[in-house]
Amino acid sequence: MMVRQGDLLIVKVNELPEGCTKQNHRILAEGEATGHMHELDSGELYEKDGTLFFRVPEDQKTTLKHQEHGPITFETGVYRVIRQREYEPRGWRRVAD
Repeated sequence: MMVRQGDLLIVKVNELPEGCTKQNHRILAEGEATGHMHELDSGELYEKDGTLFFRVPEDQKTTLKHQEHGPITFETGVYRVIRQREYEPRGWRRVAD
């Protein structure tokens, strides 16, 4: 499974990588221009080496919400969050949402 919301690409993975750190929030990204945020309404968020992952517990669902994009619901599983980048003449930069 692979879905996109704004500048985030979310891919289902088999498991959390070893050494992940559980986060005490559910914000996947904050908008750089508007202050809006991509936020989960439930589940567990983890980070490893600057990459975010989230887990939806067994028999549950979570919804990713953002003020400017339609909500996306995720089933039980583990997901990797990828901030998309784009190339410009000065080099690579993160896509601004």
